[in-house]
Amino acid sequence: MDYARQWWDGRNPNFPAFSVDCTNYISQCLFAGGAPMRGAPNRGTGWWITSGWQSGREGHYPNETWSYSWAVANSLRWYLATSKRGLTATQVSSVLELELGDVIFYDFKGNGVINHSTIVTSISDDMVYVHAHTNDSEDRPYPYTNSGAYTPNIKYYFYKISDVFN
Repeated sequence: MDYARQWWDGRNPNFPAFSVDCTNYISQCLFAGGAPMRGAPNRGTGWWITSGWQSGREGHYPNETWSYSWAVANSLRWYLATSKRGLTATQVSSVLELELGDVIFYDFKGNGVINHSTIVTSISDDMVYVHAHTNDSEDRPYPYTNSGAYTPNIKYYFYKISDVFN
């Protein structure tokens, strides 16, 4: 949680920053928590980033320097749903099953496409609070009802991150 709290309203210069930065931030938090990367250099497999992004000009990064799952919410959700080694997770049905460091994905339109990702940073009185990037958020109530992206069709996907990496 230290990493999430340190960088919730800033960008770590050791990683790229995206205009839609939510999943990049979540990936950084998971990596800081010890999750191992795997799959490089195939952008469509695994979960990883290389230092190669730093050789590009600001905003112009070389190809194949991070996996889709590192930076795209929908891709990270599918990676966590299917990964059998390294960074793994289990989807649970209730937000109350989550613990600190777990991940919540948001399908704002309810159309099956994940639009946003957050990390659980505190739990109090049966409310789960999250940190996020893009619209930087600190200890925001997870339902996002005060977000401009919120719709009545919203669907949440709750993932418990495995504490053991194999």
